[in-house]
Amino acid sequence: MGEGLMHAAKARSSAMKISAPYTSSVVRIGSLDLGGANPVRLQSMTNTDTLDTASSVAQCIRIIEAGADLVRLTAQGPREAANLAEIKKELRRAGFETPLVADIHFNPQAAETAARIVEKVRINPGNYADRRAAFAQQEFSDAEYAAELERIHERLLPLIRICYENGTAIRLGVNHGSLSDRIMTRYGNTPAGMVQSAIEFISIFRAENFTRLVLSMKSSDTAVMIEATRMLVARMIDEGMAYPLHLGVTEAGEGEDGRVRSAAGIGALLAEGIGDTIRVSLSEDPEKEIPVARTIAEFYSRDVADRRPLPPAAYRVPVEKPVVLRKVHGPLVVANMTPLDELSSLDLSNAGFALDMGSGKMVATDGSADIIMAQSRPPGLPESSFVAVPYRKWLDRSDSDTVFPLFSPETWHESRKRSEKLNLLLTGPHFNIEYLREPDPASTLLLFTFDPERDRYAPDIFMKSLEDNGLSFSIVLNPVFRIDDLAELQVKAAALLGRYLVSGMAAGISLANTGSVKFSDLTSTAFSILQCTATRITRTMYLSCPTCGRTKFNLQDAVRKVKEATGHLKGLKIAVMGCVVNGPGEMAGADYGYVGAAPGKVHIYRGTVPVLKNVPEEEAVSELLRLIENDRP
Repeated sequence: MGEGLMHAAKARSSAMKISAPYTSSVVRIGSLDLGGANPVRLQSMTNTDTLDTASSVAQCIRIIEAGADLVRLTAQGPREAANLAEIKKELRRAGFETPLVADIHFNPQAAETAARIVEKVRINPGNYADRRAAFAQQEFSDAEYAAELERIHERLLPLIRICYENGTAIRLGVNHGSLSDRIMTRYGNTPAGMVQSAIEFISIFRAENFTRLVLSMKSSDTAVMIEATRMLVARMIDEGMAYPLHLGVTEAGEGEDGRVRSAAGIGALLAEGIGDTIRVSLSEDPEKEIPVARTIAEFYSRDVADRRPLPPAAYRVPVEKPVVLRKVHGPLVVANMTPLDELSSLDLSNAGFALDMGSGKMVATDGSADIIMAQSRPPGLPESSFVAVPYRKWLDRSDSDTVFPLFSPETWHESRKRSEKLNLLLTGPHFNIEYLREPDPASTLLLFTFDPERDRYAPDIFMKSLEDNGLSFSIVLNPVFRIDDLAELQVKAAALLGRYLVSGMAAGISLANTGSVKFSDLTSTAFSILQCTATRITRTMYLSCPTCGRTKFNLQDAVRKVKEATGHLKGLKIAVMGCVVNGPGEMAGADYGYVGAAPGKVHIYRGTVPVLKNVPEEEAVSELLRLIENDRP
């Protein structure tokens, strides 16, 4: 990204290679049909000790009563797997028939025990019958590689036989952070490696004529999760397969971050008609995941996704013209304040600016809108900040380096003078693109306004129309919601906009709402969506796992303490993980990790290396902060 230029976010996911809409087959899980034309099924996972029957049953009931269609429990060993029978018996005695899923890592014996009890078993190809990842190069000749696959095949046969006999479904759950060294050495810790890991296991099950499979490609990185799932779907279509898909973003976090990150990743795929069951992974009580999952699923319900105007192949990265502005690392945030005649200091604070107590002047912050659209330049706005004003008012300020013209379609067509630096043009679903065929003396930024409740796919139609006519413009998406609840708006806005940002199709976003959500929350939500899609980092980024029966400490409390201590460290990625089973792998890409090692003990990681082990929990946050401060120049 050159100095003085702002490009749309660089595409982190490859162009779509799916040649036709994807419709999955139906898999029976107990009394539940998953896939095909069935509704998107909702699920969560308990965080109780699976050996504690009463607590596990009580939490399962809370999850089910919140609206879950499936409930997953960890079974880290044969004893926990065997106790699933007691949990299931108590649930059935209480009148709950919801299918149960056993979550397995590393332990084939636990999987084989659970498969006789529950309706579905989740295994991870990265660590089931494969060597535990040590993040080390593990070179294999082709013959040695084939021998490893044959060994895995033999180890899977007992599980396949048991699942046949008991009608048990299997989810092949591939996680970006827990690929085997064998896969990572040959294919890299990449979406392609994730897909290969899944395909190898699918091939084994197909060789044994076992078809009751569900697949998932999960990552804490929304772009990786989206790309891996798209690649898997394309591969399945090419090879005549159609297994149902489980969607989720791992280690999404808690609060706003967790909801926004999950909605951005899951919503991107549901929008393309991909996905049959979803789990929103929050570092909160598991029953709180279900309302969030329901909001995402209903926003892109089957009937909405089936009305998408374009096949997935059309969702590809356009070539945008750069917008001459300033050095912005990622998409823009635009604040529309044109309804206000004059902007006060309070209005500017709603756009992310802050009052400097020393000077008494408004100053820009990391959360300040990049462009304010207003009736005139606010007198208290910092001189370096950018404003777009109606075209005729701009004529009086056309010599300014920070004031740009805002055009309606009518004034764009009629105007004789335009800015040599930047022009903003309001567009919409019915905009006449013939206006855009005229020679443009400078970069033009299109602000595309649409009603997401009525037409979720309006931007796709508009972008395709531009492409078909050989036109290329940077586009800021401006959905206008009608929502009174902030949490609902955050989820829906992220579900709508995530795929455009991750795929580099939008040069920026500008949220609008006619409901009662505060304007300042709209600006903050816009930055949260950019942060959680990793397209523009303005805050500390946190990853944290949803708790489960393997968690070694009070994870919610740990997340709160780590955030309080490190919230000032903009740009760092810090992971808070409940245990060492998945923690080291799932936090790959994090700068630092805070991982439960044993009750009351914490391992502290720099990257994937544990540099402090078995630190007492009461000292761990201070030790993490000391490590970070010592590392910083």
